[in-house]
Amino acid sequence: MRNRPYGLCSSTGLLFLMNHWGKVGPWLLPLAIATGLGLGWGLPQAGQSFGSLIDPLLFGLLVLLFVEVRFHPLRYATCHLRFLSIAWIANFILIPLAGWGIASLFFPRESALFVGLLLYFLFPCTDWFLGFTRIAKGDVALGTVLLPVNLITQLILFPVYLSLITGFQSGSGSGVLNSALAQWFFLPLSCALVLRLIVARLGGKRSYEKVSSLSGNLVHPVIAAVALCLFVQNTATLTANPLALLKILLAVSLFFVVSWILSELLARCCRLSQAQHVLLAMTTAARNAPLILGLTMVAIPDQPLIHAALIIGLLVEFPHLIALSHLFLRKTPGSAASPDHSATDSTFTPHGPTHET
Repeated sequence: MRNRPYGLCSSTGLLFLMNHWGKVGPWLLPLAIATGLGLGWGLPQAGQSFGSLIDPLLFGLLVLLFVEVRFHPLRYATCHLRFLSIAWIANFILIPLAGWGIASLFFPRESALFVGLLLYFLFPCTDWFLGFTRIAKGDVALGTVLLPVNLITQLILFPVYLSLITGFQSGSGSGVLNSALAQWFFLPLSCALVLRLIVARLGGKRSYEKVSSLSGNLVHPVIAAVALCLFVQNTATLTANPLALLKILLAVSLFFVVSWILSELLARCCRLSQAQHVLLAMTTAARNAPLILGLTMVAIPDQPLIHAALIIGLLVEFPHLIALSHLFLRKTPGSAASPDHSATDSTFTPHGPTHET
């Protein structure tokens, strides 16, 4: 889950943010990884100190993510059952099958990197894909309905998938897993809801929007901080097999090619509109690495290779989504002009949403 403010800004402000972030954002995570590896090699004794920061950073990350969650668009789901069904099947049946095949192609199933790679593939993004959807002149309004559907589904499936993938058996292992997930899900969610309630009561809707925008802007730097601490703490483990890290990059790149082909086939077979086509492509490409990283590091804290696979996936994802946005803009007539407000208008109608924040 990432950077919701793109879905909240005006079109001009959105383009400014995306252009600005396009220069800085893609370098933040690799810079954090490189710095972490450098500190880990130069100051190996610092690993424990940096490692102690991971839990509070993860808690803060989850709070920031949950501040952005909005469930009220679900009341319009019945108006868009056809598209929501197509997207759900793509995200939770077809994409996981493709992800399983790609992960199996690169790593043995007992490998920690296989687990991390598969967890990265399994869960669709639940926020910042809307920003790229808007940039590419897709149906942002419909995306606001899809977002909580994706989130609820993956929160239900995450402990099930994690148990199956990592081999947790019924009994104490699954009990510990469920307890950890419950504690690290409900506590940050409660803090986020209390924060939203206080801000909304004291400052009104405008202040609430500012807090939501700020939380979205802070997500990526916090992920970078988590990556920094993780790589400082586990430098020796993570650099023992550099070829494996390269294979992760190749696997993620292949995944994005497959997800693009799949979205193209579905859009044509189902005769989706251009705006829906863009939305489908974005939701099947963008992954929910921040939320899954937070939950996975809590559920299985002593597996740095799994966590590294989730982080490395983000190195490819952001440039891919930028490229995807530009590709759709080139295919859209009049893309150099102002955005098509029919796809991104920010009001709800009795027949369904066009966008609400």
